[in-house]
Amino acid sequence: MIKENLSEYKKKYALWRHHAWAGSILLSVLLALRIIIGEEYIHNEIVFVVGIILVFYVLISLFFTYKYREGLRAEKEENVIHVKSSSDEVEKARINAEVEKERLKLEKKKVKAEAKRAKKQNKK
Repeated sequence: MIKENLSEYKKKYALWRHHAWAGSILLSVLLALRIIIGEEYIHNEIVFVVGIILVFYVLISLFFTYKYREGLRAEKEENVIHVKSSSDEVEKARINAEVEKERLKLEKKKVKAEAKRAKKQNKK
């Protein structure tokens, strides 16, 4: 999946997860009110209708939470890529330093060999 879609899915996942929690809390509050206040002040039909609406609200929110769960991978993949690229860069820098060191050694040997040859030719 595209990285942009994953970040968008992450936002939608967070939104729908929030709605699922909110709906379940509202359902709990409705049940608590029904138990505390009793049937005298609130009619059963009203509680039943509001309860059914809240149940559907929670179910729809859970469905969309499930649908956008791919967004959870967005942060994990970014961290994995970041750590991987960071260690790769360190490894590349170390290898480049070793190659440069070897190149300088060879260049130094080459200059030394040239100096020896020049010295030998001057003696002759």
